[in-house]
Amino acid sequence: MAETTPAGATVPELMDELAALEDPKIRAVNEKHGDDHGVNLSKLRAIAKRLKTQQDLARQLWATGDTTARLLALLICRPKAFERDELDAMLREARTPKVHDWLVNYAVKKSPHAEDLRLTWFADQDPVVASAGWALTADRVLKQPAGLDLAGLLDVIEAEMKAAPDRLQWEMNHTLAQIGISHPEHRARALAIGERLGVLEDYPTSPGCTSPYAPTWIHEIVRRQSA
Repeated sequence: MAETTPAGATVPELMDELAALEDPKIRAVNEKHGDDHGVNLSKLRAIAKRLKTQQDLARQLWATGDTTARLLALLICRPKAFERDELDAMLREARTPKVHDWLVNYAVKKSPHAEDLRLTWFADQDPVVASAGWALTADRVLKQPAGLDLAGLLDVIEAEMKAAPDRLQWEMNHTLAQIGISHPEHRARALAIGERLGVLEDYPTSPGCTSPYAPTWIHEIVRRQSA
């Protein structure tokens, strides 16, 4: 018999509900970015709001391996309830960008194991796993920089970012920008590295949005903070 959730729905019923939300046009757009789902995320969040926090259900939805179900799982999970090795295994399974991003931002960053995992993933030979370590590093540069070797991070970025695979390169660039924005003593060097490497200089940016090109990003955020 299918297990019933506290909100009155079974996992198979939820899977049917998610399947009914599938939109081919949304899927086509997402597939261009490496994702394999076609659900409007506002509708997905509405389901999560109805279900509320349910850690057991989150684990069941994650176990289906379905991208949309995993996104829903991350919206209803209790981040501090995950074990360290459980999050490590989940990250290594999360190969689509959206699931990877939500797992890091909605679960790992709120977990007591975040720093341990940051150090483990940062040095991983798998660039997708390493990108999670860099994402956590960028967050720490902003929120809790004490103890970080910022000059050393700039050394690694300068030597490796240009040739890094896309997702890893993106997070290294994010770290570069955060160092330049948040730490004036390193700003000139961060700008010089960004200008010399030219990473994401030609990235298409919508009107009104800030370019991810680090020198532009740094100058714009510093300008806003000084206004």
